[in-house]
Amino acid sequence: MTATSARATRPAAQATVRPAEIVREYGPFGDSQRIHGVSHDGQRVWAATGATLVAFDPASGQTVRTLDCASDAGTAFDGTHLYQIAASRIDKIDPASGAVVASIPAPGNGGDSGLTWAEGSLWVGQYLDRKIHQIDPATGAILRTIESNRYVTGVTFVDGDMWHGTWEGEESELRRLDPASGAVLERLAMPAGTGVSGLESDGADLLYCGGGPSGKVRAVRRPKAAA
Repeated sequence: MTATSARATRPAAQATVRPAEIVREYGPFGDSQRIHGVSHDGQRVWAATGATLVAFDPASGQTVRTLDCASDAGTAFDGTHLYQIAASRIDKIDPASGAVVASIPAPGNGGDSGLTWAEGSLWVGQYLDRKIHQIDPATGAILRTIESNRYVTGVTFVDGDMWHGTWEGEESELRRLDPASGAVLERLAMPAGTGVSGLESDGADLLYCGGGPSGKVRAVRRPKAAA
């Protein structure tokens, strides 16, 4: 398949901006000092902490599983396996055993940020390049690229919309995009000094955000207007 590219046709400044509603914070988790990525498997939230993947119950906040594996950036779940960015590769992981069952090259060769699963593909954020790539989960080949005008620090899909996290300086946002055109439709501004390092929807009304050096995961309510 030939890779294609989409650039936002609607300036982000024209999109509705509202404060992000943080409804709960989780962590820090054990000795971990940073969150690099977040995913949701339908029941548990997974947080990449560098040397371990930590799963916690979002209702109780209790840690229910820990896997020893390199976890440097985004995390994703396809319904069966976890995918984890580690250095310049993406590892496919059995969540029951923690075994790495396959690996593919990451498109950013170490400059990758967010990761999610949608439409039978992996979607990978490119932090400094301000891009989001749709890639073949078997080979890592880039199928399509969406460009942003901000650093990309997380990506997820829910109800046909793409959301991605941004973080530049002390400013961070969650942005809702039209995945076909790349147009920014809505912006949720995080509180000053509250960065987003990883993003995943629970498939309902919450967006889980990695909190970078805070070591926390934050749950942000998804606006009803976007549902």
